[in-house]
Amino acid sequence: MKFTIVIEKSEDGWYVGQLEEVPAAISQGKTIEECKANVLDALLEIFDTNRELIEVEYRGRNVIKDSVELVG
Repeated sequence: MKFTIVIEKSEDGWYVGQLEEVPAAISQGKTIEECKANVLDALLEIFDTNRELIEVEYRGRNVIKDSVELVG
């Protein structure tokens, strides 16, 4: 899956980026490449946090875990 990142150069010279598909994935960097890497790190943090929240929510319950792939 690919994501679209929107990057803006701030008045103080930093690049601020955000994913269109996951607006909570937002970060900054001194360069565009650093900004992109930091936004991807933010996305992974969101995934990890959500995974932990789901584990707590469903702890002790009879659930099925499987994987799906988004293509297209």
